[in-house]
Amino acid sequence: MKFEALLIVRDEATAEVLSRVLGTFQVESERCSNAEEALQKLDDKRFDAVLVDFDDSSLASRILPGVRQSSASKNAVTVSLLADPANVRSAFGSGANFVLYKPVSSDGARASLRAAVALLKRERRRTFRVPVQLPVTLNWPDSPEVEGIMLDLSEDGMDVLSAQPLQGSQSLEIHFSLPDLTQVGVKGQVAWANTNGQAGIQFVELGDKEREIVGSWLTANAPDVPADPEPLTQCKLSDLSLGGCYVETESPFPLQTRIDLCLQAADLEMHVGGVVRVMHPGHGMGIEFASRTEGDREQVENFIHFLTSHSDVMPQLLVAPKSITFHPEQAFAETMSEDEPEDSLLQLLRNESTLTQDEFLAELRRQRRSEAEASMA
Repeated sequence: MKFEALLIVRDEATAEVLSRVLGTFQVESERCSNAEEALQKLDDKRFDAVLVDFDDSSLASRILPGVRQSSASKNAVTVSLLADPANVRSAFGSGANFVLYKPVSSDGARASLRAAVALLKRERRRTFRVPVQLPVTLNWPDSPEVEGIMLDLSEDGMDVLSAQPLQGSQSLEIHFSLPDLTQVGVKGQVAWANTNGQAGIQFVELGDKEREIVGSWLTANAPDVPADPEPLTQCKLSDLSLGGCYVETESPFPLQTRIDLCLQAADLEMHVGGVVRVMHPGHGMGIEFASRTEGDREQVENFIHFLTSHSDVMPQLLVAPKSITFHPEQAFAETMSEDEPEDSLLQLLRNESTLTQDEFLAELRRQRRSEAEASMA
């Protein structure tokens, strides 16, 4: 699987370290040192990752916004290099997905880029399309059912030819049967459409069962479909509540990454989906559990109870990316509902934007002490 990265740095030594480390992940790299050349390259060629020196304001101020506006590389993973950790929030606010601290070392680059490459592999698989012609039905409010033909399918969406032209950003429901007669229903949004009835539809609500069905069909019918990345294993679960957790790792995923967590302790195993709410480069990430039904809460509650009653058991954790939101206007957002139980960790994850990393970690430690004192009372 081939990936390509664009390095926009002026420092020769830094460029050499990054090129060497990217090469160990089978990522080829090109380098340029001025914004005009870089922006042209981003329009002319698809790059999977873009690394830029954030301390060079003449580069960063144009490149980071320019990536999302480019023709060919708008979904590239972005990495900012910076010397002062105090500027990390500014880097994320400018559009960086990852941060590498300078001076860039091989070990530091390898740790951060390991998560970036895992995300690249997942995105490549998620958007991989298999040509297929299958009947579909399309539904939306205040309209009769519309027939159509699916032209290709991916984990992310499909292209269709509709009997009635669709509208950009239109929300609808799609129903279709795979060749083995498996029925699939999913909600989607029109990403693009033309007057001839052809349109691209992005899935916006695809349940785990439906995602597994589509993914299995793609794998069976396209031998060259990209494999899923190996989950990150160098992780430590430091905090867990009904609504979320904090994971210590040198390779955290970016904000708004949807991930799958597998937690194991003795013979107990738990799978839960989540969204990265907090990202501390080189240190860890805070994850909000994406679904909190009664069944989800019971599963997490049982796991917490087991850990509490078996203090000598160290839980094992696997973390794998599912997808990332590159455009802020599409970001996952949710507020506490009135019927949700009080969850101090979840509240901390949601209020992270008001805290520095040191303040956030200090509050985590305070919560741990309070919980330990309450359990001893």
